[in-house]
Amino acid sequence: MKLFFHKIANWEYWPFQVVYIPIYFLWAYYAIKARSIFFFNASNPRIKNGGFIMESKKQIYDLIPRKYYPKTILIPKNTDLKKIVQQVIEKEIHFPLIAKPDIGLRGSGVKKIHTVSELQRYMEKANFDFLLQDLIPYKNEVGIFYVRHPNEIEGRITGIVAKEFLTVVGDGASTIEELIHKTPRFQLQFDALQEEYGDLLHKILAAGEAFNLVPFGNHARGAKFLDGSHWITPKLTQTINEICAQIPEFYFGRFDIMYDSFEELERGEHFQIVELNGAASEPTHIYDPKHSIWFAWKELARHITYMYEISVANHKRGFPYLDYKAGMQEYRLHQVQNSKILNF
Repeated sequence: MKLFFHKIANWEYWPFQVVYIPIYFLWAYYAIKARSIFFFNASNPRIKNGGFIMESKKQIYDLIPRKYYPKTILIPKNTDLKKIVQQVIEKEIHFPLIAKPDIGLRGSGVKKIHTVSELQRYMEKANFDFLLQDLIPYKNEVGIFYVRHPNEIEGRITGIVAKEFLTVVGDGASTIEELIHKTPRFQLQFDALQEEYGDLLHKILAAGEAFNLVPFGNHARGAKFLDGSHWITPKLTQTINEICAQIPEFYFGRFDIMYDSFEELERGEHFQIVELNGAASEPTHIYDPKHSIWFAWKELARHITYMYEISVANHKRGFPYLDYKAGMQEYRLHQVQNSKILNF
C-alpha cells in the first residue's frame, strides 16, 4: 500500500495512457488539420513511419556514421546459437554485451549479457529480432532532444535529460536486497531485480561500495530522470548539429548518449549514441520529480507541435503521410510487437 500511494502521489509513475489524455485531443486537432491521423510519417522521411511505430533500431543505426555508436549486429529470431556466437566473434563484440529488441518498447527486453549461456537463454526466449551490442564504456548518460525545421540549415536542442542509474551504495551491514527496499524507486523494481540477480541480492556491500543494478538509463527500469536543460550551450548545439547534418532527412527526435564528461561531450569527444529515437520520442526531462504534470503537458504539447509543423513542411516537399489503411496495418503490427516484448 505504501508503494501504491507513492505511485499515486508521483505522476511520473502514472500509466502512459493517463498522462497523455490531454495530448490525445491535441493530436486529433493536428490530424484534422493535416487530414491524416498518421501525419508523423513525414517527420523523418528516411526512418520507417518517421520513427513512431515499427521502426527498426538497426536501420536507424545504419543512417548514423559508424563512429558514433557501438558495434551492433542484428540477430533474426530463431537464429542458431553457433551462428550468433560466430557473428559476435567476427564483429569483435566482447562480453558483457547488451541485447535488446530491434523494434523496442520503452526499454523493455534490454538485458546485459555476461556469458554464452545467458545469451542462449535470451535467444531461446526472444520471439522477435534482436540486437547485440558492445557495452558502451562511458559512465554518464543523457537524452538530448533535437528539432530542425526542414527549411532551416541548423536545428536546436529543446531539452536535455540527465539519467541517474539504479545504483545502491553499501553501508557495510545491509544486503543489496535491504538497500533496495530503503528507496521506493528501487523497491518498485524489486521483482525484476530478484529475477535478474537471485541470491546475489543477499550479498552485503562494503561501506561506500557502489553496485549498479541496471547499467542503462531507462525510466521504466528505475533510472531517475533529471532535467538538464540548463546544460544547453551554443557549443553543444553546434556539436549536435554537426552530427545531425550527417544523418539524412533527420529533423525530430531524441539522442540517448553515453559520455565521460560534459566538456568532452560539448567538444564531440568520448561519447557514443545509445539510440536515436524518432517521432515517438518523449522530451524525457519532463520526468524530473521536481516537475508537475502541468509542466509535462506543456512540454509534450510543445514537442508534438514541432513534429506536426515539421511533418507538414516535409509533406509540402513531397514526402507522403501514411494513408489510413497502411497506418492501421502498421498499428496492428505494433500491438503484436508490444505484446511479444511485454511478455518477454
